[in-house]
Amino acid sequence: MRLTTFTDYSLRLLIFLAARPQRRATIAEIADAFGISENHLMKVSHALGKAGVLANVRGKGGGLELAKAPTAIRVGHVVRITEGTPHLAECFDTGNDCRIARACNLRTVLDDAVQAFYAVLDRYTLDDIARNRNVLSRMLVLSRPARRRRVL
Repeated sequence: MRLTTFTDYSLRLLIFLAARPQRRATIAEIADAFGISENHLMKVSHALGKAGVLANVRGKGGGLELAKAPTAIRVGHVVRITEGTPHLAECFDTGNDCRIARACNLRTVLDDAVQAFYAVLDRYTLDDIARNRNVLSRMLVLSRPARRRRVL
C-alpha cells in the first residue's frame, strides 16, 4: 500500500505545525521548508480545516495552526481523511467484473490487512511523531536555502 502525495503533504504540514506549536505558519513558509508546492498545500490545508484538524485563520496575522492538541490528533484519522476508502483490488469496487468475486476470499484477506494497517496508525498521535520537535524545528528552518532578494 502506498500513501498518496496528498496524505504525505498532510502529514508533513501537521508535523511542521506540531514542531512549532507556539506560532501560526503560512502555507508559503511550510512549502518553502519542505520544497513542495504551495498550491498542493492549499488543498491540503483546506481539507484538514474542513475535517477540524486545522484552524485556518485569515487576515493579518493569520495562518495555519492545529485545531487540537497534538496528543488528540491520531495519525490513522488523518490518513483516513486524506486517503478515503481504500480499494486495493477490483473486488472492492461495486459492480466489479471479476468472475470469481462471489466465491473468492481474497477480499476478506485484503480487508483484514487494511484494518491492521489502520489499527497500527491509530496507536500513534501527532505528538508521537513530532516528539522530537526541537530537532524538527531546527531542520525545517536551517535546511532551507536563503531566499534571494530581488534588486530593482
